[in-house]
Amino acid sequence: MGVRNIVFDFGGVLIDWNPRHLYRDVFADETAMERFLAEVCTGEWNGRVDAGYPMAQATADLQARFPAYRDLIAMYYGEWIRMVRGEIVENTRLIAPLKARYRIFGLSNWSAETFGLVLDRFPFFREFDGMVISGDEGVTKPDPRIYEILLTRYGLDAGECLFIDDNRANTDAAARLGFGTLYLAPGVNLQDSLVEQGVL
Repeated sequence: MGVRNIVFDFGGVLIDWNPRHLYRDVFADETAMERFLAEVCTGEWNGRVDAGYPMAQATADLQARFPAYRDLIAMYYGEWIRMVRGEIVENTRLIAPLKARYRIFGLSNWSAETFGLVLDRFPFFREFDGMVISGDEGVTKPDPRIYEILLTRYGLDAGECLFIDDNRANTDAAARLGFGTLYLAPGVNLQDSLVEQGVL
């Protein structure tokens, strides 16, 4: 069974999103910034918002737990757009040639509240045949349910999909469901990997 559909994760694959883009302008010390992101505004905390928990409530919850960091916590979603440096051009330029041969879909852990800030900002999103955003669904990767939502909503066969993500847990989960996968590890060239797989 050949590939008929390319499924992209967004953050880290097509869009350069990283909270460090914001907080490096705030912290004078890199170690203190990393401690803040590891212990206060953690990936797990942001993951709840990616699953649909309201940003305002998540912010208030964390401020109550860490009152000394109240203003820094408020910045996370209050100035969230500063975490987006831009599109990853060497990858987004591949969308057009892929679109000529395959259907293109998105499957991303992203808050519905913040995704609207980037959807109209990047024209390449208009090339997609469909997308599933975790914040709209109330479930995040690597939970199998979000992959099933994608397959069911768009009538896809997992065996005909190549799923690209920069998170190994997410590609492993997709592989267990029968997807072809491409784990975009740090330093891996997406174009070269697609050529190696015979997709480009």
